[in-house]
Amino acid sequence: MAQPMRIALYQPEIAGNVGAILRLAACFQVPVDIIMPTGFAFSDARLKRAAMDYGESADVTRHANFAAFDADRRAQGRRLLLMSAHASQKLPEVQFQPDDVLLMGSESAGVPTDVRDLADIRIRIPMAPGFRSLNIAVSTGIAVAEALRQTGKFPE
Repeated sequence: MAQPMRIALYQPEIAGNVGAILRLAACFQVPVDIIMPTGFAFSDARLKRAAMDYGESADVTRHANFAAFDADRRAQGRRLLLMSAHASQKLPEVQFQPDDVLLMGSESAGVPTDVRDLADIRIRIPMAPGFRSLNIAVSTGIAVAEALRQTGKFPE
């Protein structure tokens, strides 16, 4: 059986965003990698409130740092697709693969240059002129939905 697509969160800072992403991940059965450190404790009430009772159904793996995450990803032979407001490739132009890893940067800083440079593809969600970015949970939902649509992997 093929490995499922994954969501990776690089040093997330806002518990409510992670909770919303965990809820999304549970509903779509997409595992989540959380690359430490985070800007909150995993016991944070905001995380639990945003995830609601879906959070416990999410398949979550925590990685001590990016190097540990990247070694695991490479060992599995997965592509790394970075979502970034500064990327040149537009979401509708990307050809997703069922085992891709969609990497979301931290809310305030994105990812450092060395992490950005390791991405196989850097993707942005096109928006109306004059707008900089979407909330990370919203961006994750849009990207995951498009990737699942393309690969025929929406849950039944």
